[in-house]
Amino acid sequence: MDKTPAPLFRKRNIIPSSQLPSSSPSFATPIHPVKPFNVNAPKAGILPIILPPATLRPLAFRTFTKKHSLTLTSSALQELATFIGRHCGSGWREDGLAERVLEEAARSWKNRNGGAIVDGSSKELHDILKTLEGNMSGGKVVSQGRGLPRGDSMLEGQVDDMFTTRMGIRPAALSRQDSSASFGMSGLGVQEEEDDESETSDARSWVRVIDAYDQPRMYYNVDKKHFERDTSKPAILASASHKTMLFRNRYNVIHQRLLRNESFQSSAIANSRSSALKNRSNANTGAQTLKITPIANLLGRHGSNHMLLGQLTILPTGELAISDLTGTIALDLKRAICVPHDSSWFCPGMIVVVDGVYEEEDESVGKGLGGSSGVGGVLGGKFQGFFIGQPPCETRKTTLGVSGPDGGVDQTIGGGFGWIDFLGVGSERAVGSKMRRLENRLLAPPKDDMPGRNRVVVIGEVNFDQPRALQALRKILGVYAKEAAGVSPVAFVLTGNFIEHAVMGLGGSCSSIEYKEYFDSLASILSDFPTLLQTCTFVFVPGDNDGWISSFTAGAAAPLPRKGIPELFTSRIRKAFAAANAEEPFGVPGEAIWTSNPSRLSLFGPNHELVIFRDDISARLRRSSVHLTAKALDMENQENVPPTASQDESMDVDEQPAVNETNTPCEDSTLGETVNRHAAQKLVKTILDQGFLSPFRSAIRPVHWDYGSPLHLYPLPTAMVLVDATAPPFTTTYEGCHVMNPGTVLVPGRKGVGRWIEYEVGGKGRLREITF
Repeated sequence: MDKTPAPLFRKRNIIPSSQLPSSSPSFATPIHPVKPFNVNAPKAGILPIILPPATLRPLAFRTFTKKHSLTLTSSALQELATFIGRHCGSGWREDGLAERVLEEAARSWKNRNGGAIVDGSSKELHDILKTLEGNMSGGKVVSQGRGLPRGDSMLEGQVDDMFTTRMGIRPAALSRQDSSASFGMSGLGVQEEEDDESETSDARSWVRVIDAYDQPRMYYNVDKKHFERDTSKPAILASASHKTMLFRNRYNVIHQRLLRNESFQSSAIANSRSSALKNRSNANTGAQTLKITPIANLLGRHGSNHMLLGQLTILPTGELAISDLTGTIALDLKRAICVPHDSSWFCPGMIVVVDGVYEEEDESVGKGLGGSSGVGGVLGGKFQGFFIGQPPCETRKTTLGVSGPDGGVDQTIGGGFGWIDFLGVGSERAVGSKMRRLENRLLAPPKDDMPGRNRVVVIGEVNFDQPRALQALRKILGVYAKEAAGVSPVAFVLTGNFIEHAVMGLGGSCSSIEYKEYFDSLASILSDFPTLLQTCTFVFVPGDNDGWISSFTAGAAAPLPRKGIPELFTSRIRKAFAAANAEEPFGVPGEAIWTSNPSRLSLFGPNHELVIFRDDISARLRRSSVHLTAKALDMENQENVPPTASQDESMDVDEQPAVNETNTPCEDSTLGETVNRHAAQKLVKTILDQGFLSPFRSAIRPVHWDYGSPLHLYPLPTAMVLVDATAPPFTTTYEGCHVMNPGTVLVPGRKGVGRWIEYEVGGKGRLREITF
């Protein structure tokens, strides 16, 4: 390979001895001078080599793992070794060519938010290598056009700096490369971190509604102790094995979350000291470290005390049982009490923590069923439960592994998942700081108690077939239409059921033609408020009575997640938005989004995540819950108690009265006196501790097996809209997650009163009422 020496070794002012001109290029004359080191001479072609992955592993480890905190899989290492061997040749090590390629690949992967694990089968890595291939020349990544900025491996674009670096001389033309930019990042199709002033001035441009069917499907890898993206093609009618995978993923997520709790973590020094003191004086020093026992390990341990983590199930004989990944055992909860007392619901399908004693029996339930009484089947005997509780919840900051001010990354907690992009909007560690700067500039909190842009209006169940509901909706929209265009809320959320009865579910009482006419009446109402259509995002979340799924479920529990309203019924509303934005556009044009149930609303990337879920889950919990007959006892002297946060300390239910448009308390306020504060706490704690939106048996609330990942509440969202018409409206905060239930837009028992919730992004929501 041709080498160009450094300027230190280059001959200057070469004067030939003969000044006679000559036509022969073989002699050194003024016309044909000899150029032993011609910097413009074309480089010799790269001869590809076969580079073993094991040879490249040390260099790849230093670049990807130590420098960029990324983990290379064997397939990714093979792809990189093949690429470097083909395009860098034998000079991959001596000339430092491989290091440059690895650096560019690592930076491009992080800017694409590919995650902490680099997989060779991922499309992102193939796209990065394909773009790098087009920018390779002579084994180097060179600048082609405006896509690649200058790099520190070139000296005036001509002289190689290898000899200069080895001699300890720093070239004068060598500029320092910015740490936030990647060499060739624009050429690789990666968005660079630009100045905040170049971004749009409308905060609504950072609002993104994530459909459940478009959300990345993540699963927890037990071996790697990390989340990975499921790249297989999902299907509505999946194979039966995917049902087991859904339960396994739910169990693994809760199990690893439980083991991260401080009650299950122990120190080796503390254990050795505790055991030494116990052998001397048989005294228990301090609180014991709790341990989870697999069900299969109960065999042959009659009369011993254990703590189990498993799913409540019902055996074919009707007996209650608990199951984990190793087996199933009959469960007796006649003497069990809830910890804390009466703080959660317990239904078959939930994953719970049970503390009790294993009792062997000659005639077991498993033998009566004809099943096995060993590992993987129904174990003989039964488990006598004394305490039962929900697995403790984990805050969002702890899950993401950050503890800096305002959720920053100044400090980290080991084991966090801050590099995981759960929603496809960027991870916390990658884009969180930039999104916070944008939020502080574009969505500053209002001053002097004036309405601000940082609001989301949540309207509960709106039945378009009820004229009074449309009147209430018109009155609510009129409240915000009076505000200035620059301070309008960023989004309006309307949830179903959009009709009182199922579409074509009751003998054709509501046909598809009538269903479309109801949405046409909504379009006529929205057309009267063009300012809101220009400046706000309207999100519509369907219910179980909406089309098309209600045509064959007749309003019964439909499988989750369910798709949005078909475009066939919403064409008139889309035309209303198009007509309003065609007149006087204001910043980013307003839009109507018909999303799935559940769905997520993301604002400024991972900064704010709002889960929207429409389900009468409170009534379903009351119908299918396990009734605990035992009374609460004195548990101060109990050692093994499931670790659950006290609802009085970790949950804050707002009890301020509802206010109308003049911010004065309404008469007969729902919140404060008539709201069931305990019911709100019990509902919210159950859902968030489970970390799953449908913790029921498939016969009660079915779930599409391949789309179970969007139902997970891990990490906890910053806020959650749980529209439940069977529960009283409330706003509450639990473990940093603000949960709101607006109920129905029409207040039951109060004629001419409309109700909704106004949520301040990053803060709390407040219940508002209006008369019409």
